[in-house]
Amino acid sequence: MALSTSVSVAKPSFSVNGISNPYCKPGTMGSPSVKIVSAGDSQLFGTKISISITRSMPSATTFQTRRMVAVAKVSKGSVPPSFNLKDQEGRMVSLSKFKGKPVVLYFYPADESPGCTKEACAFRDSYEKFKKAGAEVIGISGDGPESHKAFAKKYRLPFTLLSDEGDKIRKEWGVPGDFFGSLPGRETYVIDKNGVVQLVYNNQFQPEKHIDETLKMLQSL
Repeated sequence: MALSTSVSVAKPSFSVNGISNPYCKPGTMGSPSVKIVSAGDSQLFGTKISISITRSMPSATTFQTRRMVAVAKVSKGSVPPSFNLKDQEGRMVSLSKFKGKPVVLYFYPADESPGCTKEACAFRDSYEKFKKAGAEVIGISGDGPESHKAFAKKYRLPFTLLSDEGDKIRKEWGVPGDFFGSLPGRETYVIDKNGVVQLVYNNQFQPEKHIDETLKMLQSL
């Protein structure tokens, strides 16, 4: 006896209903959930199949740009963080020690580099003018005390050089670097006798101008 089997399968039909979302526009940072439905009816051995999928749009935080944690930059009118650093003789020096007199504090990249040598010698040559204004001159770099001692001796520098090994103070003060941060910045601060910053001057490639600008400021205090 012959048996005949016949199976009839209907081709599934799918439709997607996209729901218009007035909040989801270019440049917006968030929107409500959107329900996307895919539904199809298939006659497979008498079984009806339907599929419903709900997808949520990414939240606002998904689109937020990751922000770098920035240290507050010392600026005009602010009171800079104090510090305790070794000078060229290995003695600990605190910024608070100089309160009551103006301070010219300059960050420079490195001992013996051409620009830094030129800047240090310019401060040296005008040192009597700074003394006349009652100001203390302090240079800071990431070099160690021994390097500072040799640098000061070689060029007869009459002022204090402080060692900021690891650039901790440079970072705390927010001194900007040059060449995308690959070169430590050259920045000078004039701090008045009350400990308030009155001038911030940045110029990597004209080191001598730091002396001119700071003397002008000291004369106006």
